[in-house]
Amino acid sequence: MRFQDYDCETFYDEWMAAPGKPRPEASLLVRMLESLPAGELQRRQLAAERAFLVMGITFAVYGHRDGAEKVWPFDLLPRLVIMDEWERIDRGLRQRIQTLNLFLNDIYHTQRIVRDGIIPEEVIRTAKSFRPECIGLRPPAGIWAHITGTDLVRDRDGKMYVLEDNLRCPSGVSYVLENRQVMKRTFPQVFQASRVLPVDDYPSRLLDTLQFVAPMSARNPRVAVLTPGVFNSAYFEHSFLARQMGVELVEGRDLHVDGGRVFMRTTRGLERVDVIYRRIDDDFLDPRVFRPDSMLGVPGLMKAYMEGKVTLVNAPGTGVADDKVVYAYVPKMIKYYLGEEPILPNVPTYLCWEKKDLDYILGHLDELVVKAANESGGYGMLIGPHSTKEQQGEFADKIKAAPRNYIAQPTLGLSRVPTLVDGKLEGRHVDLRPYILYGREIYVQPGGLTRVALKKGSLVVNSSQGGGSKDTWVLPAPPPQAVDGLDVRTPITMGAQ
Repeated sequence: MRFQDYDCETFYDEWMAAPGKPRPEASLLVRMLESLPAGELQRRQLAAERAFLVMGITFAVYGHRDGAEKVWPFDLLPRLVIMDEWERIDRGLRQRIQTLNLFLNDIYHTQRIVRDGIIPEEVIRTAKSFRPECIGLRPPAGIWAHITGTDLVRDRDGKMYVLEDNLRCPSGVSYVLENRQVMKRTFPQVFQASRVLPVDDYPSRLLDTLQFVAPMSARNPRVAVLTPGVFNSAYFEHSFLARQMGVELVEGRDLHVDGGRVFMRTTRGLERVDVIYRRIDDDFLDPRVFRPDSMLGVPGLMKAYMEGKVTLVNAPGTGVADDKVVYAYVPKMIKYYLGEEPILPNVPTYLCWEKKDLDYILGHLDELVVKAANESGGYGMLIGPHSTKEQQGEFADKIKAAPRNYIAQPTLGLSRVPTLVDGKLEGRHVDLRPYILYGREIYVQPGGLTRVALKKGSLVVNSSQGGGSKDTWVLPAPPPQAVDGLDVRTPITMGAQ
């Protein structure tokens, strides 16, 4: 497996500075891969895929003709992040999540940021995820978003940007943990020699976060994970996290509100629940408050929450902070609430509801990425350079009909990582989703989920759109260069361990 012919093209490559010239942090891995016998890397890739299949690590694609469940797509070659850069990412994410929590608390109370003209009142009022029902809500410890997944991208110039924030029910962390276990078993010697920062304490940190925000009256807080059920695309993750934390996995029909408290039905009878890590959207939480036709939620749940009898994580109403129009104002929020410059910049963003921006967008649809303000998973998006005139015309009509619902951004040349494709190494575009917990303190999981666009030339990394994932290695400083006596050619047998 040779890197001499690996083509970086015009993109920033996370491994290679130039053909045949690995970056310092990638030198050990490049030497290891080049020392493998012919076909060995492909054999280990297939072994890793079998392991995912045997372990039942899956996700669902709604409406897919081949059925709901797919084995999680995974590529063996990890993304590498050096310590100096990771420390900057860590600081930037802490700054951002602190700001977003201050923003959420503000807009559901005094709306000082609106009165001071930092963000227009119309932007808040028209956000689909703004919940008037949550005005005046005071979540325990003043924390609204306890679990966040923030998407980062690197452009051609090597600069890292925040692409979007995910504060409602961010998914994917279970794949971070499972990817890591498979990598450890596939390349154990190289992994150990690289001194990669660990990620496997996430479940215990998550449980600590959940218990920290329990109602004051709960001496030994009881936690449950609330799932929509087995047909949800992230059900594997719901069950995985519940199992790892040692807590109950429940559906709405398993919960019951009585006397202002929430109980779950068990074989031992009704048992109190103090904290609910909910993996269902606001709309379906409580049919008495939100959608009356919801069969997934629990009647009376919001009243129990408002009275401080149970804690919901994340708090209802947090979705307004990951509205893509609101996203454009986060740099101003950081300056407003913290008096600081953003450590991690936003991608430059055009707002379709502002006439000057709208005129520019409509004249440059072939160059821009247009996104719906409240869509996710790669849906509701136009990638201008890869679109047809007909598609551009359709989006122009959508934008003009509802300008508040769209933003546009320059088409970034996302950085790439070597990826195994049909037995060869080719560059594929990636993003990075670190996970942030906010409880007793703010904790940023080292690395996070690297998502990779497996289709050649594609910029869409979502698994629902044909993307996959890689393990993310945060490496110490200085990065490992050589390991005496390391035999990387030793075959590794993968199985259902």
